[in-house]
Amino acid sequence: MATMKDVANLAKVSTSTVSHVINNDRYVSPTVREKVELAINQLNYTPCAIARSLKSNKTYTIGMLVTTSNNPFFSEVVQGVERSCYELGYNLILCSTEGDPKRMLNSIEHLLQKRVDGLLVMCTESHSSLQQIFTRYPKLPIVMVDWTPLMDMCDIIQDNSYYGAIIATQYLIEKNYKDIACITGPLNNTQAQLRLQGYRKAMHDANLIIHNGYEVQGDFQFASGIVAMQYLLELARPPKAVFCSNDAMAIGVYQALYQHGLEAGKDIAIVGYDDIEIAQYMTPPLTTIHQPKKELGKLAIEMLLHRFHNPKEPLHKLSLKPILIERLSA
Repeated sequence: MATMKDVANLAKVSTSTVSHVINNDRYVSPTVREKVELAINQLNYTPCAIARSLKSNKTYTIGMLVTTSNNPFFSEVVQGVERSCYELGYNLILCSTEGDPKRMLNSIEHLLQKRVDGLLVMCTESHSSLQQIFTRYPKLPIVMVDWTPLMDMCDIIQDNSYYGAIIATQYLIEKNYKDIACITGPLNNTQAQLRLQGYRKAMHDANLIIHNGYEVQGDFQFASGIVAMQYLLELARPPKAVFCSNDAMAIGVYQALYQHGLEAGKDIAIVGYDDIEIAQYMTPPLTTIHQPKKELGKLAIEMLLHRFHNPKEPLHKLSLKPILIERLSA
């Protein structure tokens, strides 16, 4: 296997000149650069990634920690992260927590042992011992995506869930619905809490009663939407409209309605949250709150790279503005 010294000998230049050409970190005249590049091609030389990382103290690798979920929201965000990494010349190591706090901590340790340049964290679970890990690596750039258990320790990019839930509920109110229920996410999750608070705020401002049983906790997964809607339909006073805290649960609601011979948009109004790709293909298409998921991934990478180059800046918190997408389910 050819070495940098072999390239230098063939091009009749110093090894430092070869290094400057490869890393593009200092001016090299076009003539000399051409000689070096020709020698690299002739010898089929590939720079050693380990040697480069030891010299530059960078591995050009980003770690990302996500929860295991059948919710397409996560995969659509990850797709945006992967594309941005590719365009910027970074590798991505993706680790799944399987919903297990112990596995989450082990995955973080694994990523840190790989000497990742930075870390993206996007999980649904919350675990206090994460703070112990981050305290041990205070200089590691970390961005939390749509998850905020450690707001004062790292940069954060998130959806404005409180406002999004308000506009979703207000939309139903403006459609003259009064008996409006809410299927929440797991209430140990910050975004689920904020969406519930937004629903309550809109109902309160409209002087509408939240009837007993109208707040049902789900877990952001498809099946919990079925269970929650079945419960709501069995109430003495079933709701006429339902705000679902994410689209996955809303799709579960569609299934529960089908099982009872009912139809979203006709018998009961449904509004979701996230605007996952499949939402527009449902029957009827799902009215929902749009989150720019691929853009969210792109912005997370940009925020992480900004932290690479500006480690002493104050922590940043970026909140994206949710938008109502009106379709036919409400």
